[in-house]
Amino acid sequence: MKSYFSLLTLCFSSLLLLAAFSLAGCARMGTPDGGPYDETPPKVVHTSPKYGAANEKNAQKVVIEFDEIVKIDNAMEKVVISPPQINQPEIEALGRRITVTLLDSLKPDMTYTIDFADAIVDNNEGNPHGDYAFTFSTGASVDTFQVSGYVLEASNLEPIKGMLVGLYRVEEGDSLQQLPDSVFCTVPFERISRTDSRGHFVVKGLAQGKYQAYALKDQNQNFFYDQRAEMVAFSDRILATSSKPDIRPDTIWHDSIYYDSIVMTPYIHYYPDDVILTAFESAEKNRYLLKSERPILQQFTLYFTAPSDTLPNIKGLNFDAKDAFVVDASQHNDTLHYWIKDSLVFNLDTLEMQIDFFETDTTGNLALTSDTLRLVSKLTKAKLAKQQEELFEEWADEYRQRIKRERRAAQKAEKEAEAESLADNAAAADEDAAPEDKKKKKKSKDDEDDIVIPPMPEEFLEYRISNTQGMAPDKNIDFTFNEPLDSVDLSKIRFSVKVDTLFKPAPFLFRPVPGKIKTYRLYAEWVADSVYQVEIDTAAFVNIYGKRNEARKLGVKIAPLDTYSTLFVTLQQADPTAIVQLLDGSENVVKTVPAPEGVAQFYFIKPGNYYLRLFNDTNGNRQWDTGDYHRHQQPEQVYYYPQPLVLKAQWEITQEWNPTSQPLYKQKPLSITKQRPDRERVRRNRNAERLKQKGK
Repeated sequence: MKSYFSLLTLCFSSLLLLAAFSLAGCARMGTPDGGPYDETPPKVVHTSPKYGAANEKNAQKVVIEFDEIVKIDNAMEKVVISPPQINQPEIEALGRRITVTLLDSLKPDMTYTIDFADAIVDNNEGNPHGDYAFTFSTGASVDTFQVSGYVLEASNLEPIKGMLVGLYRVEEGDSLQQLPDSVFCTVPFERISRTDSRGHFVVKGLAQGKYQAYALKDQNQNFFYDQRAEMVAFSDRILATSSKPDIRPDTIWHDSIYYDSIVMTPYIHYYPDDVILTAFESAEKNRYLLKSERPILQQFTLYFTAPSDTLPNIKGLNFDAKDAFVVDASQHNDTLHYWIKDSLVFNLDTLEMQIDFFETDTTGNLALTSDTLRLVSKLTKAKLAKQQEELFEEWADEYRQRIKRERRAAQKAEKEAEAESLADNAAAADEDAAPEDKKKKKKSKDDEDDIVIPPMPEEFLEYRISNTQGMAPDKNIDFTFNEPLDSVDLSKIRFSVKVDTLFKPAPFLFRPVPGKIKTYRLYAEWVADSVYQVEIDTAAFVNIYGKRNEARKLGVKIAPLDTYSTLFVTLQQADPTAIVQLLDGSENVVKTVPAPEGVAQFYFIKPGNYYLRLFNDTNGNRQWDTGDYHRHQQPEQVYYYPQPLVLKAQWEITQEWNPTSQPLYKQKPLSITKQRPDRERVRRNRNAERLKQKGK
């Protein structure tokens, strides 16, 4: 019996030892990784009311239950409720439940759609439920038709994220011209959606019928267009809803890593699905005086919120305003710089004036109004005097140092001459000369301390000149002055071209640039790989304050032809008003060429990567113009060539382009698109990556 218990004890001990060794071996293999990632999106298990239910006249609260804990990602931006709710709904995620409480009264015979997009995600790994939209109706049936498309910025075809898109039902007999003022500017949208990062929208829950589409940057969140500063878009066509059976490819997954097959799945395709809305800011914004300032004594500036065809009328209250200013106006007269010519006027500490200008009144129309301004210079006479004193002291110090350097150089030269003379006649160097040398040194020291400072030299007129080295033959030279000019003396400007080793006179023109009163341009017939010279004498330019330029000589080098490339763009099905622009990688305009006959020719292009943009210049002013909703005027149409162009030196390229061959939302190259599409959540690669790391 004793031996039996001993044997049993031995066996039990052996089993414990074996288990210990096994655990130790397992420990050496590594720690558990917590199992595979959860890659399964949450699933809806119950809703109240039921999805797609009809006759839900009291469904103020919608409850959606899931099979796991969920949360809502950026509900304010992503969740859209249609018809629009004036009172902001309450959206709450708690545990496995999402609750939406509608605070507006429910409308009769109306389909309600709560579009969550991809806002619903699980709490664990953030797996999105997908594009989920809950629908119910207060009437006898649920409307299921849809309208989809894209909203793009009119000037550059940038996708616009977060733009509100709305529809109005068009009854028989209504026209596009009747709808704007009566509906869009006074009544909230009937159905709405919001654009995603691609500018894409889908308006859901529509009854079959005809609609008018609009897009709105709704600043005051009232769902209609009542502020001219709001970005807006409108369609020129009536949208008729329809549908047809269709098929689309769907992926059948074997597990979270591998897929079995791709199958064609039937679905209902809703039309129209190609609506393009080009959004713009109207030029007809509310106009008022934004601010006024006087940065320096000689200048004051008026800033307006919108353009105007006329300049304000200024009446001086403590000065005579007649012929007192030179006006430097922006292109649309919304920023006005006034340069004061009379010193008696600009030396006043405070300018008091009455200005009469056109301002938007309460009815939305421009009306003449008056305002009184008191303008005090930020740079007072005391500050200006101090600046001038500091400038003089700086110049005086430089003058002293220069005179001392010149005297030291003269003394050194004198000593070297004396030493050379003494070396020739050493016997003549007696002891009496030493005291005399000391006297000279002391006298020289006294002279350094007694330098007389003369008046400052004349302050010459300052101006900037555009790059003249390696200039393209189709460019000209710009002279930009700090202040407006009073006169230009062409007799003091000489222009010549280098022929062999000599400069010979050549013809030129020197004229102000239209719309830029401080910029002048020198025009000439430039020849590639040639050298020119511009000589400007003193007082060739005199500004309104009598300041003259300093004499100057300017060298100009025209680059050789083999450093450039040439591009010919042949347009197909283009409007005769088309203007083609060559853009760099930052979308800056490099060259602009009209193409009335369907061909745009670009010469002297530096090697690099470029892009093409085209707009239809319908009013012939050679610049892109925005739209005007109240006049039912669309912005000028813009197109992009969908691929970058690589141009190299000595290349001559002909590029064919049909601007209408692709829809607008597919045209702009992604490399210059600033609004990039949001990254879609990836659910099926994390476990595969883990297995890869383990070598499986």
